[in-house]
Amino acid sequence: MGVLKVYGMAMSTNTVRVVAAINEKGLDYELALVDLRTGAHKQPDFLALNPFGQIPVLQDGDVVLFESRAINRYLATKYKESGEELLPAGSAALEVWLEVEAQQFGPAISELVFQLFIKPLLGGATDAAAVEAQAAKLGKVLDVYEERLAKNKYLAGDEFTLADLNHMPYINYLMKTPKAELIAARPHVEAWWDAVSARPAWKKTAASIPI
Repeated sequence: MGVLKVYGMAMSTNTVRVVAAINEKGLDYELALVDLRTGAHKQPDFLALNPFGQIPVLQDGDVVLFESRAINRYLATKYKESGEELLPAGSAALEVWLEVEAQQFGPAISELVFQLFIKPLLGGATDAAAVEAQAAKLGKVLDVYEERLAKNKYLAGDEFTLADLNHMPYINYLMKTPKAELIAARPHVEAWWDAVSARPAWKKTAASIPI
């Protein structure tokens, strides 16, 4: 088995999502920098890998994939026997919570993290009104999570899965902002985050983020 190649940026949440899955699987990878700040993602050589001009892209031998959630499904399926089992077969709850992350959680948290964390790093000013609006949206989503996690250790049940992992890059950034209170105010969500963020594979992933 060759070394996986991830095209992206170490600070990108979507890149981090893929790196987190690779680390849970105990696989080797190399990061090929695609610097969004210089427009490298819109250059012909990168567009040949992903015509939408977005990171990350995974190259695994002759296989080239984009879209971080699709990449993670591929990794969990192809490398099923390696590392952590992230995609156990036959789990209906897993399928539901994978979709919840993508359709409910992701849209609510992404703009909030951008305003509070990413935008200031890029030299921009945080839009306070946008922060409060997005925080309210995320709070409603997390209320559902609080109820779910009051009855289950992890989102899909008793075991850590891809449904949990896919959430982690954005929450990692959220916890470095004043809106970390959205997690802390919900004891079951906070306990879940404490558990998943203590995983050795996640600690390895977080240590690779240049913050």
